[in-house]
Amino acid sequence: MAPAGGPRVKKGILERLNSGEVVVGDGGFLFSLEKRGFVKAGLWTPEAVVEYPSAVRQLHTEFLRAGADVLQTFTFSAAEDRMENKVTGVWVGNSYEEQTVNAAACDLAQEVADGGAALVAGGICQTSLYKYHKDETRIKNIFRLQLGVFARKHVDFLIAEYFEHVEEAVWAVEVLREVGAPVAVTMCIGPEGDMHGVTPGECAVRLSRAGANIIGVNCRFGPWTSLQTMKLMKEGLRDAGLQAHLMVQCLGFHTPDCGKGGFVDLPEYPFGLEPRVATRWDIQKYAREAYNLGVRYIGGCCGFEPYHIRAIAEELAPERGFLPPASEKHGSWGSGLDMHTKPWIRARARREYWETLLPASGRPFCPSLSKPDA
Repeated sequence: MAPAGGPRVKKGILERLNSGEVVVGDGGFLFSLEKRGFVKAGLWTPEAVVEYPSAVRQLHTEFLRAGADVLQTFTFSAAEDRMENKVTGVWVGNSYEEQTVNAAACDLAQEVADGGAALVAGGICQTSLYKYHKDETRIKNIFRLQLGVFARKHVDFLIAEYFEHVEEAVWAVEVLREVGAPVAVTMCIGPEGDMHGVTPGECAVRLSRAGANIIGVNCRFGPWTSLQTMKLMKEGLRDAGLQAHLMVQCLGFHTPDCGKGGFVDLPEYPFGLEPRVATRWDIQKYAREAYNLGVRYIGGCCGFEPYHIRAIAEELAPERGFLPPASEKHGSWGSGLDMHTKPWIRARARREYWETLLPASGRPFCPSLSKPDA
């Protein structure tokens, strides 16, 4: 295995996946920056790339150091329809046009990525219009506004993420394909399928036929639910005789009690989710199960901090051939604990201990599960 932080060669996303390489994605920006006081909860608009670029740059840097091969532009909800509050009509992006926000996000991601041979992915998400006005032309034009910035900034590939409805996701893929760059698409659905009842397998088939190179899920559901959905997508593609690379970027929260809408319907969303945070050992198991399922693009979404990405990179280090720089002092599976002064803590410097641990929450009067509100 190569030393942590050894020389890396920058190869394209499809070149990596076609050769069977593991691609480690990055983690969540909205929740991480909200906790740090840089993003307002609600519409989660990303004007922080203009107002607080040092905060965004630092988070990109931490994910890169943790082992991420891809840095997504912080452009989630950075389209005009989402930056305007549809309830109040107030423009929540302050005085910044979405073009300014998207361009600044690209510059920050590329600045950090260039220091580590990482790829930059320009990202768009579902619109706020689809569920009310299924105007294909208007929605595609919204996507094209963001796409124009990504094309000018020469991002390495494109991601359409967080889509509840496969029809709108297909429209996004069709637009993103217009520039000729590789296209990934992820839906925020669980095993029950999209909000119109289209199964995960059928969603994958439609997205593949629309021209997506990489297909999967992100957000809304925790690790194990997301992997169930990926299994159904994989089966759908197989049954249709189609092939596509698979991608998963789940929540960093445990959500076995979610309904069809995912964690946004839980009473703890968004300010009481900390008791549900996955441990780094949970994420190592998630990474291994995803790999065994045939998924090769593995990352995280809301709730994923850099140490979660490091857990993925450590678990899949044998397949990747190197450890990330962030593991130099930490040591895989707590190996650094063998220097502790307490013998019972030194005894925890082994994989078996952490794999079998059932961590306590320390909350004796709290239920283990919740009832979704919606």
